[in-house]
This record gives sequence, C-alpha cells and structure tokens, in this order.
Amino acid sequence: MDALQISKDLISCPSITPEEGGAITYLQEQLTSLGFSCHPLIFIDKRSPAVTNLFAKYGEGSPHLCFAGHTDVVPPGDTNRWVFPPFKPTVHNNYLFGRGAVDMKAAIACFLAAVSDYISKNKFKGSISFLITGDEEGIAINGTYKVLDWLKNHDEMPDACIIGEPTADLEVGDTVKIGRRGSLTSVITVYGKQGHVAYPHLAHNPIPSMLEVLNELDSTILDDGDNFFDKSNLEITSIDVNNPTKNMIPSRISADISIRFNTKHKSPDLKNWLTKTVEKHCANYHIDTVVSGEPFISNDHKLHDIVKKVIKEVCGKSPNVSTSGGTSDGRFIQKHCPIIEIGMPNATAHQINECVALADIERLTLIYRKILESFFINT
Repeated sequence: MDALQISKDLISCPSITPEEGGAITYLQEQLTSLGFSCHPLIFIDKRSPAVTNLFAKYGEGSPHLCFAGHTDVVPPGDTNRWVFPPFKPTVHNNYLFGRGAVDMKAAIACFLAAVSDYISKNKFKGSISFLITGDEEGIAINGTYKVLDWLKNHDEMPDACIIGEPTADLEVGDTVKIGRRGSLTSVITVYGKQGHVAYPHLAHNPIPSMLEVLNELDSTILDDGDNFFDKSNLEITSIDVNNPTKNMIPSRISADISIRFNTKHKSPDLKNWLTKTVEKHCANYHIDTVVSGEPFISNDHKLHDIVKKVIKEVCGKSPNVSTSGGTSDGRFIQKHCPIIEIGMPNATAHQINECVALADIERLTLIYRKILESFFINT
C-alpha cells in the first residue's frame, strides 16, 4: 500500500466533524483486505450527533500495539482562499495540499502503509490494532472515550499506543509528545443594574468589578513549569457587555478565559481559585466552567526508548520530548496504556492551504514501520 495514495484518498473524503464523509468506510475496506477484523462503532447521545468510529485488529493476544488517530477535520474556512480545493488533494512543489493532510490523515495513511508492509513480510506473536475516531476535533464525547469503554468490555485494551497527532516543529521526527497540559475554559458573568449614565446612583455598573477580577487573574503567576511541562498560563479570550448604546450603564458583563495547566494543578483547585477571585470583587456573578482534559504524562520508558531509538536511526538525531500543544485523545488512552505521539509537522494544521511534504510522508511511514519491528522483537 502506498502512503501518498492513501493520503489522497482520505483527504478526498469531506469528513468535517462529525460527518464520516466516507473516510472510515474507506479505512474499513482497506483494513479488511489486509485481514483485520473490523468493528465500526457508532455512538450518539443528546449532546452530540452520531459519530462513526472504527476499531480494527489483526492477530491475537499480547503484545498488542495500537495505532490511534482521527479522520475528522475542521472546516476549511473560505475555500476561495485555498490555492487548491481543500478536498481535492493536490501535489505541488513536493507538497501534498488538502484539509487534513497534517491533522491527521497523512499520518493515518503512514500507519496503514507501514502495517501493510510489516504484516506481509513478518510472522509475529501478538496483535496490531487501529483505533480511529470521527470526533477528535469536536467535543470528543462519542469518539475515543466511548471506544475505550467498548475495548474494556470486550477485553481488547492494547498494551501500548502510537498516536499520529502532528507533533513535529520543522520536520518529522524532531519532536514527540509524552503528555499534554490540562485545558479549562470558563465564562464569568458579573451582574449589575442597567441605567442612564447621567444617573449612576440609580444604577450599578458591573464593568469595574469585572476589570478588577480580570486584572488579578491575568497578573497571577500560576507556576514556573518543570522538566516536562511549560508553565501554566491563563488567557482572557473575550469580553462582552452587549451594550448597543453609548449612554447606558449595562446590566451585565461576561468574560471568557482559558487556562492550560500542568501537573502542578488539578482542575477542582483551579475552579475554586477562580470562584474565590470573583467573590473578592463581585457580589452577583455566575461562572460556567468546562474541563476538556486534565494534565498527564506517560512515562513508559520501554515504549519511549523504542520510538526514540527508531527516530535517531531514521532521522540521524534524537527527538525533543514535549508536552506542549492543545489536548489530544491521548488524554483518554493514557489512562489504559502507555502512549506516545508522533506525527507530521504542525505548522499548517487547521490553516488555509494545509499541506505536508512528500518527504515527511515517506519518513513517517519508515518510522512507523521500524517501530513495529522493534516493538514485536523487544516486548
């Protein structure tokens, strides 16, 4: 199987979250042809439309290595700004253009090409699986999270997992990720009393109180990071009073904040800190908070040593080990088995004219292929 052609085939599928777009159907066909036992898994609840996922397995027993990723992509935005149509994969100047090329259809193609080559030439003890979701770019409640429950109930949990999220800075292999910071977002609303600006004694302006809150939050140093994690940071992402006139004191003000936090914090403690800060300055308020992931680090040295050794062999130098970036489905998988993330350079992920170098497709396929060899020899 050719990784470039598979990349093109996947990019051609308009699989914008939560639409399957033909991508998982295509992978199921390819994996079935290789002898994998395939289980399409569709989950739905009142918070999200139906999401199609796929678990496919080849072989039996341990050691069990899983390749995990997602076929869903973010919307392409203004398609007129694309040099080439986002769902018409195009090779130009040794780059493959198309939505999902970086995040992360080309990596899935590399998975498939590497596994196809490996199982066609090797007999091995153990099993190889694919855990593919269509809900990573969305709210992630009907994807990997529920697939893992299915795996647990069917005694199919892997021993280790390679996740193909884009991790590289400049070229494939320069960075791997062994953890992620946690993510917390809050909407803080402070209430006042609407009135005419000429009669402030008859009204109560909530803006000054909110500014005091935001000033204290923004000026607080949460921590200094450590050997594995950058320091935690809080960003104010929106302020809104929804005031249509210039001579009226508004009745309310809201602000959105986002905190990316390391293992020095837990989300309940951060939520408590937010509440106490708001209470210090405001009498009437409401806070809505969503935690999309707790910080984690996966320290399985056997898996990590295999991957780092392979990368040094293929790329000529050892990778940087990082926990930077946004959340990934690794936050769910790491609760069940060791994980490591290695994928494409992330420079154009989610951007107009998303693209990957053809050389990186070849290199990543080779890295995955050699990881397979080493994993089943050394475990």
